[in-house]
Amino acid sequence: MPRKIGANCAEIIRNYRYYNWQHSQYSWIIILAATILFLFLQVTHANQPLGPFMPIIGPTEPPQGHVEFCKENSTLCNTLEPTPLVVRLTKSRWRELTTINNQVNKSIAPVSDKELYGTSEYWTFPSLGTGDCEEYVLEKQRRLHAIGWPSSALLITVVKDMNNTGHAVLTVRTDQGDIILDNQTKDILPWYSTPYRYVKRQSARHPAKWSAISDKRVTTVASIPR
Repeated sequence: MPRKIGANCAEIIRNYRYYNWQHSQYSWIIILAATILFLFLQVTHANQPLGPFMPIIGPTEPPQGHVEFCKENSTLCNTLEPTPLVVRLTKSRWRELTTINNQVNKSIAPVSDKELYGTSEYWTFPSLGTGDCEEYVLEKQRRLHAIGWPSSALLITVVKDMNNTGHAVLTVRTDQGDIILDNQTKDILPWYSTPYRYVKRQSARHPAKWSAISDKRVTTVASIPR
């Protein structure tokens, strides 16, 4: 009798070990499948087609360069826009955009803030005819506003380029969608057709405040016309 009980115990132990082994295999398969599904959903979401307008997700901290710019140019940063405007993109408006974009791109020589001012970040108007990307943006914004474009439609925007380096462009809000003026090209493109990942931009309601942009694309466009 003791021998039979011992045999039964051994069988129970073998069955228990086999059950644990099977359970561990199934658990591993379930975890792997869940991980693959999660990654697939993330990539699918990140590469979803984007609409004509940037998805804004709420307030965020302004760039330090813009904070300092507003301290030195307070009248440009204190105007409230209770009803932000978008511009109807007519042929004449388009000509204004292309003309000013080309004029500014050609009139400013690209020089870094480090070379000009001895600091890595300093936003100002290009009074010396030189500057980096922020100076181009500020000058385009100023010239467009001077010919009647509303401030709420001309927003400084911070992006990451294909090297994951910070860059600034001007977003123009139109009835056709958000379009981009960039010192890297003469072409004015829809925001989603540029080779950038969009991080944040000026608020359309208050020029001193900034809004975060939801841009979760895994990759960007391969190239941009020069």
